[in-house]
Amino acid sequence: MVSTSTSSVKTDYWYDEAAAQKAVDFFRLAGHHVKGEWAGQPIILLPWQENDIVRPLFGWKRPDGTRRYRTCYVEIPRKNGKSTIAAVIGLYLLLADDEPGAEVYSAAADRSQAAIVFDLAKSMVAMSPLLSRRLEVYQRSLVAPATRSSYKVLSADVESKFGYNAHGIIFDELHTQPNRKLWDALTTATGARRQPLTFVMTTAGYDRHSICWEQHDYAEKVKAGIIQDDSYLPVVYAASEDDDWTDHKVWAKANPSLGNTIKRDYVETECRHAQDIPGYQNTFKRLQLNIWTEQSTRWLDMATWDACRSDFEAADLEGRDCFAGLDLSSTQDITALSLVFPGPDGYQVLSYFWAPEEGISKRAQRDRVPYDLWSQDGHIEATEGNVVDYDIIRNRINELNQRFHIVEVAIDRWNSTDLQRRLQDDGFVVVPFGQGFASMTAPSKELERVLLSGQLRHNGNPVLRWMVSNVAVLQDAAGNLKPDKAKSTERIDGVVALIMALGRSMVQPGGWSIYETEPLLVI
Repeated sequence: MVSTSTSSVKTDYWYDEAAAQKAVDFFRLAGHHVKGEWAGQPIILLPWQENDIVRPLFGWKRPDGTRRYRTCYVEIPRKNGKSTIAAVIGLYLLLADDEPGAEVYSAAADRSQAAIVFDLAKSMVAMSPLLSRRLEVYQRSLVAPATRSSYKVLSADVESKFGYNAHGIIFDELHTQPNRKLWDALTTATGARRQPLTFVMTTAGYDRHSICWEQHDYAEKVKAGIIQDDSYLPVVYAASEDDDWTDHKVWAKANPSLGNTIKRDYVETECRHAQDIPGYQNTFKRLQLNIWTEQSTRWLDMATWDACRSDFEAADLEGRDCFAGLDLSSTQDITALSLVFPGPDGYQVLSYFWAPEEGISKRAQRDRVPYDLWSQDGHIEATEGNVVDYDIIRNRINELNQRFHIVEVAIDRWNSTDLQRRLQDDGFVVVPFGQGFASMTAPSKELERVLLSGQLRHNGNPVLRWMVSNVAVLQDAAGNLKPDKAKSTERIDGVVALIMALGRSMVQPGGWSIYETEPLLVI
């Protein structure tokens, strides 16, 4: 039984056991499983579903008798039965919430996703004589003529969504929302309702600038008591980032339905898959353990990266040969320079970054990345104005060449402006370096190899570390790979520059080259 203690809430809230039981009974009487081994059977709530969601959500009342909670945020791994719960809640809001003219919506990033919960609800209606007598069933709507209420499907194309008067909103997989337009359109459309409810269900994502991360962060702060919001019910089941994701106990921690709606052998199979294929690890962590990852598809393991840190200084490398990789990116974004120093035991790396001075503070607040602190600490050099000053970069490269011997400067052939010509005028060997599979595959694989073998050493530059954590990789059917700026959620310029520099160091006369053992892709 759910706790009815008021020690952690305002004393003017009260718990209505009859209302809570009414909701629980609705699941049993009106809801039916529509798929799998339990198809056709009444829905009997699991303890966590009943005590963490249904009873608190419908039992706790305000002094005027209306529902206390107006938003319920459920974040949990897949296959824990959240869609079934959401479908029944949608039907309850439609039929049993004492709301004349109720408007209930299933919302998601696209119409097919939004229809998942709705179609479950529609199938439940078909199985229930009780519901069938009260509802008219259409392809994308359920209508209750007696109360002039409806349940419909909406998607992220929100052009015409303003003006709705929502009583209930079922938001499915919030992490897939491309922006916050649909969220804002619907949640701001509840103001005229007596006790509206927004019911959110999602798994973890990776985009920390999304509406889902905003709600995730808010839910965690409400749980921790950092934010006092008595109208918000957070229900989050997840493993911690530092948990052993291969441990069966961790699986149970994140999956309260393990052994019921989600089978243990399924999780075991998925875990083995993730261990065998590193690129699948982030997917497993997000979908099966509800861990927010840094990118959609893992490429470089951060523990491996951190293990390659070495406390050397730039002065320790003076007089050494090195190869430079320069990723200019956009004039309004970060420009990155990586210097790779080959040696008998592998490589050492130094990285340098530039960004326009104007907007650094705003960008830090917007992106929640400490650009301003990095600038103060000298990890990012701020150039005057609102665009990166390439003359400063040119002068800096010349200064570095006085300390080290820069053998070559690799630069993106498609985005080098006139800096390439100016560096050539300064006497540098400048090598255009493409961003396709042909150029990037071999040095990308070499980066993987030297990291895993401990043959790459860096000095812990925090900007480069952040960019390493952002990298998503694109791989084709032939096994060629490259960093993918489109799939990466944040800047990766430093990693791209590192790969370019590494690529040029690999093909020098007398040095080992992966091109000697790997076939060269030609496109």
